[in-house]
Amino acid sequence: MDSQKEALQRIITTLANKNEELHNFMETLSHSLAGVQVNSPQAVSDLEEEFDRLFTILVEMKESMINTIKQEGAKKTQELQHQLTQSGSALKSAVELLEFANNALDIKDEDEFTKAAKQIKDRVTMAPAFRLTMKPKATDNMDHLMVDFNQERQLLQNLKFLPVPRAPEMEVGDCLVLDNTVSVAWKMPVEDSKIDHYILEYRKTDHEGLPRIKDERCWEVVDNIKTTEYSLSGLKFDSKFMNFRVRACNKAAAGEYSDPVTLETRAFNFGFDSSSSHLNLKVEDRSVEWDPQGGKGLESKVKGKENKGSAHLTNLKNMSRSGTPSPKRTSTTRSPAIRGGRDRFTGESYTVLGDTSMDCGQHYWEVKALKDCKSYSVGVSYRNLGKFDQLGKTNTTWCIHINNWLQPSFAAKHNNKAKSLDGTAPGRIGVFCDLDSGQLSFYNAETKQLIHTFKAKFSQPVVPAFMVWCGGLSLSTGMQVPSAVKSFQKAENGLGGSNSSLNSMAQ
Repeated sequence: MDSQKEALQRIITTLANKNEELHNFMETLSHSLAGVQVNSPQAVSDLEEEFDRLFTILVEMKESMINTIKQEGAKKTQELQHQLTQSGSALKSAVELLEFANNALDIKDEDEFTKAAKQIKDRVTMAPAFRLTMKPKATDNMDHLMVDFNQERQLLQNLKFLPVPRAPEMEVGDCLVLDNTVSVAWKMPVEDSKIDHYILEYRKTDHEGLPRIKDERCWEVVDNIKTTEYSLSGLKFDSKFMNFRVRACNKAAAGEYSDPVTLETRAFNFGFDSSSSHLNLKVEDRSVEWDPQGGKGLESKVKGKENKGSAHLTNLKNMSRSGTPSPKRTSTTRSPAIRGGRDRFTGESYTVLGDTSMDCGQHYWEVKALKDCKSYSVGVSYRNLGKFDQLGKTNTTWCIHINNWLQPSFAAKHNNKAKSLDGTAPGRIGVFCDLDSGQLSFYNAETKQLIHTFKAKFSQPVVPAFMVWCGGLSLSTGMQVPSAVKSFQKAENGLGGSNSSLNSMAQ
């Protein structure tokens, strides 16, 4: 009976998964269908626009060339007309001279004849007809302004749709997720010398497998990639996965997207739990600052109402952290409790915890001290931090403490024991918590040099823990365990040693 139920449960799970897969596929088909309805008329519009541009160019070229022909015809007409006018004038003068010469033949008087002959000779010498060039300055041939359209006509007849690049293929085996950097690689199914560049698109998602059309996040675009690989660095891994796809482009057309690949980008994400913080700490999304004025407004209210009846006092004592926040603490997401709730915050107890617990696996985050921070601690704690507890002074808290005030100190603390650490504290500290091997290590986040390691058998889930006084801390989460840290821890575990003198068994 039980085995049949288990078999039926497996069938139900399989059917549910298949139903979800079909649902996503139908959404993809509907999205593609809608895309066709939009893109088809758009393609027609784009083609008409290209032909209109071509028509415009032809009309402009036609008008320009016709104008050239007209200018050439006008020039020739002017030159020939001028020659014709000059020739007519010369002909008229020559006719008159010829008539005068014929009349001179009839002169009987020898002196008059001699005089007339001399005049005719002088006039012939100066006659326009003998000084004109008897060659037209222009011809009637206009063949030099003819155009051979054979090549252009052939080009137009060969006009066709551009070849679209084929979809690239993602090289899943060469895709790498390491140190909050994602490197992806792809190839073309066949060699294409016309490829000019590639376009990579990516987006974060919490869904494994193929991308979903209705995913909340939009695709981010990286354009003009000249090689078949690309690396995205400095990412914050605040989602479980990332989708990647790529398309190839030539000088005029973009091809289809590759089949998408989904890569796992899981990392430890948390924020400050403002309800756990001291009232003198101003908690924001990824930072915490010491505020000496925090909660004072509410304290004066409590004191002013202490003598106005026990009911008022009882109500104030029962106030939770969901009350009205102090005007000076508008950036915090919690409201301060009354003075009585701050008794545990003494000495180094200006603490705030993380809002996400860890019960297994490996986790990493980084903390940076803001400028001129006088004193702070970074570590982990059980969630039930006691009312009077301070980080490092109980057997359920582990931390490194940095003091830059009066007598500077740099120490590892646990169970009210402290070990002084060499050198000075780095500006940015990396925290590596390995719940599976019972190990808590602190690193210089810039150089990945080990600062200190605690060995402990954690019997309860732990949360990140912080203390800050006269200054502030900024938090970086969504980080993978750095490869340098993994390599170092593997080497250390292989040697079976630790540099900690505060190894403990957690209670």
